[in-house]
Amino acid sequence: MGLFSNQFSNVIEWEEFRDDMLFWKWDNKEIKKGSRLIVRMGQDAIFMYNGKIEGIFKDEGIFDIESQIVPFLSTLKGFKFGFNSGIRAEVLFVNTKELTVKWGTKNAINIPSPNLPGGMPIKSFGTFCCKVSDYEVLIDKIAGVKKQFTIDDVKERIMSMLDQVIMKWIVREGKDLFNLQANAYEISKGIQEDLDMEMEKIGIAITNFSISSVSYPKEIQDMANKAASQSMIGDINKYTQVAMADSLSKGNSGGSVAGDIAGLQVGMMMGQQIVNNMNNKPQNNENKQNVSEGKKMNFCPNCGTKNEGSNFCPNCGTKLN
Repeated sequence: MGLFSNQFSNVIEWEEFRDDMLFWKWDNKEIKKGSRLIVRMGQDAIFMYNGKIEGIFKDEGIFDIESQIVPFLSTLKGFKFGFNSGIRAEVLFVNTKELTVKWGTKNAINIPSPNLPGGMPIKSFGTFCCKVSDYEVLIDKIAGVKKQFTIDDVKERIMSMLDQVIMKWIVREGKDLFNLQANAYEISKGIQEDLDMEMEKIGIAITNFSISSVSYPKEIQDMANKAASQSMIGDINKYTQVAMADSLSKGNSGGSVAGDIAGLQVGMMMGQQIVNNMNNKPQNNENKQNVSEGKKMNFCPNCGTKNEGSNFCPNCGTKLN
């Protein structure tokens, strides 16, 4: 008789458990005598009868329904299993782990700016963490009509309001639009507070929100990169010193940076030498001309008469210089 009465017993467990699920409902099945409840690590099991919570079981393990579960259910303590009798109840399995989700703006968000009539278009990416926080609210708002609820369902709700919340906190913080990444922590905290306030209406808590990156239009980013480059190379001596130090710190004494700098110095020295030579050349020619002018001819080119230092030949009168 006992064997026959147990032939309809079943196992109540989270079938096909997935990490991306926040809850899964075991329902439309009659719990028979001899049935067992299996609660695994990271799960809570909530017994519901007529849509109300009867008991919450948080310890992991395998439990006998008749001896270990029913005696603790609020309105079913006196229930006795008889032949062909059972409990028509639902069991909601809740994932108690904190789940991390990646998010990203699909379209650019135009942040208002007094200097930009159309606003500054930005895109942003990051992560947020969430977990089930209020079982009663979750059942009342979600689990009463859904068999399961995944992280994608949470993400869909978050993304539907995220653009407005991001815009709100960037404007409220009054931070430099071109330096949002440096202020991402303060902005993220404000966004988390708003999202948590909205999601707690369905029993979900947003435990963390972070902004990993903020991107600008290509034209704006190119201008920022150019300004940064000009600022870095503004002092060429400082740049040279930094380049040399960087090369030596990498153990690359014969590296291209050091070689380029040495070549630059040699070229400057050669150029200076050429300039000096050019400056000295006219002076040498001038000296030679003066020597030539100071030297008198010893013989007359016309008659061959010896000259004793006179400007004219004493014999034929030819001019000698």
